[in-house]
Amino acid sequence: MKHSVEEIHLKNGAKGLLINIPGASVMSTRIQFRAGMLYAKNKDVYEIPHVVEHLAFGANAKFRDEQAFEAEFTKNGAYHNAWTSDISVCYETECADFEWERIMDLQQVSICEPRFNEEELKSEKANVRSELTGYMNDYYRLLWPRVQQAVGEDILDLSERLKTISNIELKDIREHYRRTHTACNMRFIIAGRIRGRKRKIIKMLEGWKLKEGREFEIPVTDLHSSEAVSIRRKDASNITFGFSLVTPRHLSPEEVFAMNCLNHILNGTTNSKIFGAARKRGLVYGMGSSVASNAHNSYWDFDGEVNIENAEELFDLIQLELMKTLNGEILDMDFLAAKSYALGRMQMGAQTPAQIADYYADGYFTNGTIEKYYNMANIIKSIDKFRMIELAREFAGSGIKGFAAVSSTEKAFITELEKRLNF
Repeated sequence: MKHSVEEIHLKNGAKGLLINIPGASVMSTRIQFRAGMLYAKNKDVYEIPHVVEHLAFGANAKFRDEQAFEAEFTKNGAYHNAWTSDISVCYETECADFEWERIMDLQQVSICEPRFNEEELKSEKANVRSELTGYMNDYYRLLWPRVQQAVGEDILDLSERLKTISNIELKDIREHYRRTHTACNMRFIIAGRIRGRKRKIIKMLEGWKLKEGREFEIPVTDLHSSEAVSIRRKDASNITFGFSLVTPRHLSPEEVFAMNCLNHILNGTTNSKIFGAARKRGLVYGMGSSVASNAHNSYWDFDGEVNIENAEELFDLIQLELMKTLNGEILDMDFLAAKSYALGRMQMGAQTPAQIADYYADGYFTNGTIEKYYNMANIIKSIDKFRMIELAREFAGSGIKGFAAVSSTEKAFITELEKRLNF
């Protein structure tokens, strides 16, 4: 969808993007605070941002409880959601264009005027506990925090997070909210038909009842490698694994796209070098890789699930193909096919206001960067194969690697698998 982007700095200290999409019939918003797990006052109440997020749609200045708020919010089909990460608490809405003002008013009262109470706190603590308990049976959710810990990230794993929920009291909720939900610590993205409404939107946002506060910095963590982490589950019939190669710097958009092309070559389809070859041999049903970059570090992540009897052969294949990559053995035809795929996906990735908002959210909320969507095609076309190989070498040569696996096998076997990844 055709659109234009403008960054807005409000008088109250908040800042964000207004994305004008001519003719859009939907308005999509993202309201983000740096209020995630890393900003909990201490590890004993680590899960508090998650509970605050759950309480956001509860009792407030206009509605007595969550049910009353929900009935009013959704009566014309509007949608809302929220999520919490290490860094962020983010509130999302989507509504029909004709009711954007009503929905923004409701956003304001839910985010700026909550009335936290003991009854809803008790309920949402139970809901968060149930959510995390469910994740304990999702082996990918189980292992990735352990990979993060293995490279030195200052986070808690799922079992540790569960233990902190009972420590959270109403005073902790109010303290975390007051400290983090401030105007200067807020960023927003609003995507839809903005033309003719800009002044009204700005006036509404500047009227939000938030203290000025300050913008929180993203903490710097000194990362390192450690030994393989084995998570024993007696009922696990397969080995679910994940490993991360880390370079201690932020990647540019051009570098991210280059690594995405490499991931496509290695694991993108059943014709790829690792996943495709492994699938052809009957070694693995699913395997993937991805790249992520935050303010201070960038991660090249791999994961998959493999039968115990096939694990060694799969890891030898991963090692072989990664070494070929590091040695520059990438065919021009594979490289050009990956770029062509990326261009096609780009054309498919901005068909709704929500997709457009999501595209800008990652970079803007993390680093304040605004990489125009229409620049993507030129960035993809300019990707250089040799620069892609250099980036892979940077990740592999950083000396920062984390590995974790969920299985019923002994730790010695998991350690042996990790040692096969020698590059």
